[in-house]
Amino acid sequence: MKRITVLSLAAGAGVLAACGDTAAPSITELPRELTVAESKLVTADNAFAFKLFREVSTREPDNANVFISPLSVGMALGMAYNGAAGATQDSMQRTLELDGMSLPEVNEAYQTLIQLLQGLDPTVDFLLANSIWYRQDITVAAAFLDNMRTYFGAEIQELDFGAADAAGIINGWVRDATKGRIESIVTPPIDSQTIMFLINAVYFKGAWTYRFDRDRTHDAAFTRHDGTTTTVSLMSHGEEVPVHAHFGAGYAVVDLPYGGGAYAMTIVLPDDPAAAASLSRDLTQEQWNGWIAALDSTSIWVSLPKWKLEQEYTLNDVLKALGMTIAFEPLEADFSNMAPGLQAFISRVKHKTFIEVDEEGTEAAAVTSVEVGVTSAPPTFVVDHPFVFAIRERLSGTILFIGRIADPGA
Repeated sequence: MKRITVLSLAAGAGVLAACGDTAAPSITELPRELTVAESKLVTADNAFAFKLFREVSTREPDNANVFISPLSVGMALGMAYNGAAGATQDSMQRTLELDGMSLPEVNEAYQTLIQLLQGLDPTVDFLLANSIWYRQDITVAAAFLDNMRTYFGAEIQELDFGAADAAGIINGWVRDATKGRIESIVTPPIDSQTIMFLINAVYFKGAWTYRFDRDRTHDAAFTRHDGTTTTVSLMSHGEEVPVHAHFGAGYAVVDLPYGGGAYAMTIVLPDDPAAAASLSRDLTQEQWNGWIAALDSTSIWVSLPKWKLEQEYTLNDVLKALGMTIAFEPLEADFSNMAPGLQAFISRVKHKTFIEVDEEGTEAAAVTSVEVGVTSAPPTFVVDHPFVFAIRERLSGTILFIGRIADPGA
């Protein structure tokens, strides 16, 4: 397991860009103020992010890496939320922390935030993509599909799920949307009871504002949670670099900026190697907001390991624990605003992530698939032609009467 290590010295004067890099034009504010609905959505998404992170972390051992994209999970579920009704929609609203927002507010905020985030820093490659794939022999509500196109920019395709290449077609979209970093999300063959996939993909590639010096990367000891050590490739700049930081009792918080500074990697480093696991299980939005508010400009020496990680999660149990149980119940879920006339339910939420951190910067990708299934009609037994019957005593097997009915009306 690799955790992030930040080594800091006292702040100093005379800061230079690392390795002679010329910093990208600084981005210090959004091109416009967030709307009220956008501010509400950001608050909701972050509240969901910490709930999700805590729940996933709780289910992983202390020595396990955890890496998720709550934005991806939230957006994929946000699409499904549009198709929910009644108690199912209510439970998803609570789980996604969307109380106090109408569905039109949520959709419009997603639409404008997607546009804002993707064009914020021209030096950072940040992409959000959505798609919906549905079985060709079902009827999907036109209003639902219109909302997905309009507000989520979703690519929508009807597909023969029984075809041999169906999963490959969907996975091809996933590869393209993540620039090859995530190969697949759908396992062939597609289950006969699956009627739809709602998929979100997130891709990020940003160069550090102050890049690490490759010539200074060296092997170094890294202390695990249990006190044992391993060897990592540790990067450094060889000089102080400008960061935003906050040093509290028992921990340090450091922002390492990308590009023009609109995006950053925020690292929380407890003094105790064993504390990161418990922190990940207990971290709250309020605690996080307090740390961010306390960040201040300074210049320090930074050392950071290189790492590459690929993770995969099935989030059904996680989301049930967060209050969305009814959405997964075949006979109770209500997605009538998505697939009217069908007893649809969420059969699986899959989440895959990728991250690589090196001297140049960070490349990360995530895909979330919300798989929608339909409850099979109960087996039917229609007696509509001649039959043989018996009246019997079941325990002994004694047949009392036996016969054949060729015409019940004769």
